[in-house]
Amino acid sequence: MKRKSLIAAAILILCLGLLAGCGSQEKEKAEAADGVKCQNGNMIGTVNEGVSSYKGIPYAKAPTGDLRWKAPQDPDDSDEDVDAFDYGYSAIQTEWFSEAASKREQSEDCLTLNVWTASPNSDEKKPVMVFFHGGAYGWGGSGDPLYDGQSFVKAHDDVILVTANYRIGIMGFIDFSSVEGGSDYGDAPNLGLLDHVQALKWVKENIAQFGGDPENVTIFGESAGGGTTSLMLAMDEAKGLFKRCISESGSAALTYSKEDCQELTKTILEVSGAKNMKELAALSEEELKKINAAEIDDEGTTVNDLTNMPQRDGKVLPESLEELYAAYEKGAGKDVDLMIGTNKNEWNYWIGEMAVGDEEENYEAFQGWMAERFAGDKEAMSKKDRKTVDEFISLQSDKEEPWKTVEFYNDIAFRVPACIEAANHTKAGGKTYMYYWTYPSAIERYGACHAVELSYVFNNLQDTSFTGENPNKELAAKVQEAWVNFAKTGDPSIEGADWPQYNGDTRQTMIIGEEWKVEKDPLSKQRELIETLIKYDIK
Repeated sequence: MKRKSLIAAAILILCLGLLAGCGSQEKEKAEAADGVKCQNGNMIGTVNEGVSSYKGIPYAKAPTGDLRWKAPQDPDDSDEDVDAFDYGYSAIQTEWFSEAASKREQSEDCLTLNVWTASPNSDEKKPVMVFFHGGAYGWGGSGDPLYDGQSFVKAHDDVILVTANYRIGIMGFIDFSSVEGGSDYGDAPNLGLLDHVQALKWVKENIAQFGGDPENVTIFGESAGGGTTSLMLAMDEAKGLFKRCISESGSAALTYSKEDCQELTKTILEVSGAKNMKELAALSEEELKKINAAEIDDEGTTVNDLTNMPQRDGKVLPESLEELYAAYEKGAGKDVDLMIGTNKNEWNYWIGEMAVGDEEENYEAFQGWMAERFAGDKEAMSKKDRKTVDEFISLQSDKEEPWKTVEFYNDIAFRVPACIEAANHTKAGGKTYMYYWTYPSAIERYGACHAVELSYVFNNLQDTSFTGENPNKELAAKVQEAWVNFAKTGDPSIEGADWPQYNGDTRQTMIIGEEWKVEKDPLSKQRELIETLIKYDIK
């Protein structure tokens, strides 16, 4: 992170603003924002239309050198000025067309966060919302324009928004226990989660300087970020660092066993030629990037494609999925208000991710993938459970293939695990709200797909990657109001939509669609069937 004097930084930002203004009347002039004194420096940002942004703030020491594959460390105290003009480096990952952050410059030195506030250096104590991105634990970053906080805070200047990077892929979720010297890297399977904790510690210690209330922090995330935020409730290391949690299309189910994590370890050793941790630690950053991008079969599969999910290691997380679910039932995170939900057509997202050709070619590839995967997953089940799958499919009489099969994956990978988590959290005495997003994308066949809500939540409707053209502005306003109300008060109810708490008996769920309405236990028969199949840990 380069450092300059306050005067030099201000001049630089003013120049950047003038250049931006010359390019187009639509571009807003950026001005220098007031410096904000933090534990690790005086952060110099920019201000635009009343919103001050501070980007690329380091919340930990760079995890490089002796700190590679080690738990994050507190940044050094400092009173120097720190440029906070632009997002920090993205975490190491392969470039992928739908992950904008993957196209930014990458580095091991990626532990940074970003703050948007309308009241820097005030004592207003506004609610704080901290977002953790998705990306299958191997892609993504806070530099994705979809997560830019300018429009959100401009519309809701009574909250502070923070977005954070964390280590992913081979740098954030890898098990070295089978490697010579691996005992010195016992945190490696869950470094990405520990980075979350470190980011929240930084927020706790410094957010008051930005006008935020360190005692009223809401974490939220989508997909992998929905999984990590759910897991924060079960982690002792995260206790006391946040008050509320919003998990979008993610749950504690998005985890791996220790056995699941071994393929990546074996592959990185084979590709790198390293025989022990000393040799792995000696690799340069550029060598690691090449290893991560190396193709390992004729189909173009890369090392990055084998990325692990957080490991149920018996240290940071319980060893089995059953124990993890039970942790919520026994009261893990029961003092945290939880809002959790999924989208009606989560799995449709992967039509576009096929990336084999045009729209029809992607759809054909998707159909083939669904049929092959479904046959394999079903074959691995007992005879009794295969009959349960058949009964589930018979409930989809209004659908043609592949949509019958797709609904199976919507439920077993996303909706039902979220229902279990919500019910267990409630049973332990936690305050819980559930939603089911049904408002569709305008993109053909996408429906209410995975990630479709993100543009609405962040008020970045210009990003139509998942929504399709002409997103619903009224819906966006209502969604943001509900999310913000939850962050402020622990209750997401808005005018015209009284949102009741969820429990294991009535299972009252807010349906977010053309209309907002509450349903008791939607798709109840499907839920009951899938609950008997959760043991197969399909995701």
